[in-house]
Amino acid sequence: MNSETTPSQSLPTTAMTDEEAAAEARRIIAEACQPEPQTPTAYRDTTPLPAYGPTPPVPQPDHRIVPAWAAGTAVAGIGVGATCVGLGCGIWLACQGFAAVTLASVLFVTLPIAAVAAVATAIGSAVRSIKATHTETHHHYTGPVRLENNTITAPAYGLIARNRNELTR
Repeated sequence: MNSETTPSQSLPTTAMTDEEAAAEARRIIAEACQPEPQTPTAYRDTTPLPAYGPTPPVPQPDHRIVPAWAAGTAVAGIGVGATCVGLGCGIWLACQGFAAVTLASVLFVTLPIAAVAAVATAIGSAVRSIKATHTETHHHYTGPVRLENNTITAPAYGLIARNRNELTR
């Protein structure tokens, strides 16, 4: 092969008649126009579920990272802080034209507002946590059920405490 020869030129070619070329062209076009077989991306099992069965209920413990009362208290604290800053900036901007107002005087004006807001947030958090101490859980099971109640008392005294979480059955 010399440097001027392309790969398509080096392949042996066979001469086709016009009818063979037209038939081959129709075959290639028909093959290209065929839709690709679709692979299903989802499947729904339509078999009916049994009304009851031998499988016992599975406990599904709640694994929240942050309790709801803690998240609520954090959001309330952010709201109190943002409100105090906003009120302080508003008072400072309003007093700009009246006299030479310093930042310390504006903070002194907003201090009672912040104190009242912090006390209100603490009272609301305490009331919410008192309401949350009484929780009643109702479980309704159908079928054979085995209920276990374990109470673990692990006192920790002193400056350094060591917990050994061992369940003996």
